[in-house]
Amino acid sequence: MLFSFFKKKSKKEPKVYENITPLTVDVHSHLLPGIDDGAETIEDSLEMLSKFAQYGYRKMILTPHIMMDFYQNTPEIIMKQLDLLREAALKKGIDIELEAAAEYYLDEGLIEKLENEEPLLTFGNRYLLFEMSYMNPSKWLDKAVFMMQSQGYKPVLAHPERYTYLSRNYSELLELKEKGVHLQVNTLSLMGYYSKVSQNIAEKLIDDRVVSFIGSDCHKLKHADRLQEAQALRYYNKALSLNLLNNSL
Repeated sequence: MLFSFFKKKSKKEPKVYENITPLTVDVHSHLLPGIDDGAETIEDSLEMLSKFAQYGYRKMILTPHIMMDFYQNTPEIIMKQLDLLREAALKKGIDIELEAAAEYYLDEGLIEKLENEEPLLTFGNRYLLFEMSYMNPSKWLDKAVFMMQSQGYKPVLAHPERYTYLSRNYSELLELKEKGVHLQVNTLSLMGYYSKVSQNIAEKLIDDRVVSFIGSDCHKLKHADRLQEAQALRYYNKALSLNLLNNSL
């Protein structure tokens, strides 16, 4: 059966997690305006930033897509939009620190960048956020992880709970973690926003204590609006009881 690997929740598991530190740094969002499938305008960006500030975030690491066939963003494009948004947020009085990296899609374009040792956009201590096809395994995964690590990057797999084929091969996620790949779960996955399957995988990853980051993956205002609801969930708070790296950034 699809979820035969899920262990039953212990009846002794506490329902309330006390003495946890709120999340104040988001490591995955698409708030830079007009360069991917996230915010379309600067007004959209500011409205979402205001929500994050209200929720207690002090820093946002903005990670627009870089994808060979769809979003051919460059560091120059991304940093230009970051400067524009920083200026607009300052004028608006939104008290939140803004940085930018990228969410790289694992395609030939990323492999070529790694082979040519092009400088890649990272956050914190050289954390490199990447994603893969949701439907099919990537033939470049092992090679890409090896090259990232060989060049001093710390690979971070975005939303591992959302890859359909890995829902049937959960052990592969644990193997990636053992190889040094950090796992970043989406906040909204914990409320079943994408699917029940994704929610179950996300919860299992938290149960197994292999999650390094929680990220909003916020694209639209509707995502930002749901974050406060997700923050009340037991599994969100259980995730915060882990040794997450967000607030260290």
